[in-house]
Amino acid sequence: MLNLVGMKLSVIIVNFNTKEILLKCLENLRTTTPEAQIIVVDNGSSDGSAEEVFQKFPGVNLIKSTNVGLAAGYNLGISKATGDYFLFLGTDAFPKPTTIDYLLKFMESDPRIGVVTCKLVLRDGTMDWDAHRGIPTPWVALTHFLNFDKLFPKSRLFNQYFQGYKDLSTAHEIDLCISHFMLVKRQVINDIGSMDEKFFVYGEDVDFCYRVKQKDWKIFYVPQVEAVHYKGASVGVRKETQDITTASNETRQQMAYSSTDAMKQFYNKHLSKKYISILPWFIFMLIDLKKLTRSITWNKQSSTNKVRS
Repeated sequence: MLNLVGMKLSVIIVNFNTKEILLKCLENLRTTTPEAQIIVVDNGSSDGSAEEVFQKFPGVNLIKSTNVGLAAGYNLGISKATGDYFLFLGTDAFPKPTTIDYLLKFMESDPRIGVVTCKLVLRDGTMDWDAHRGIPTPWVALTHFLNFDKLFPKSRLFNQYFQGYKDLSTAHEIDLCISHFMLVKRQVINDIGSMDEKFFVYGEDVDFCYRVKQKDWKIFYVPQVEAVHYKGASVGVRKETQDITTASNETRQQMAYSSTDAMKQFYNKHLSKKYISILPWFIFMLIDLKKLTRSITWNKQSSTNKVRS
């Protein structure tokens, strides 16, 4: 089988205090992509992540930084990347042995394919729908916040958020995917620029993919290959990874709010001039309501954890 990985791929990982998961991620890459350039940007971790990478993975290009955020961390990695393709990878993502090679071949089949992702699978074996998203226009956001996408998962009208009406068994175009597994051609970066560093943690992938589509590049979801995703392990806000997260209580609380702030940020940057003012006002009200709900949920979980301890 032709191996396209060696001279072409740079894997860019941004880490913040996920040492054990990061080491597991790098061990997996050592097996699946032994000849790829691996870049780890450590955002000022206090858990010894950088030291462990330096000692155990001498071939990794390690960049030590302060906590500049996810987008800025990715950009630091881009500045050192030498490949024709960049794989943005979360420390909690684990590609299967044939995944990356398959996707590289897939991308070379069409010069206008700029971004691809694979099927992301959570620890319980279910699909991570953030790998298969639509642009969150006001209507798309409204139907999502009102749970219409859950009520009508196969509806083109009511489930544009996760695009569940598409055939999930075949490769097809999507609007955006999560940056925890995002394979990008260098030409795309040259064309649209790097990640917007104003998005500190969330939203950088939504913004990036939106700009990709604006330049008429294609974004593909390819379900023939997979990667396992320990979703939320680094930020500590997902119930699926509460047993393995090392995020502090302060980090968890901050992350619980940051995603809703990123929604407003994306809307103000890209969509605010396209829609009448009353609709964004209503959407922002729903976003603030979601933020309040997360705050209440967080406080309940925090109180429960204190009682147990």
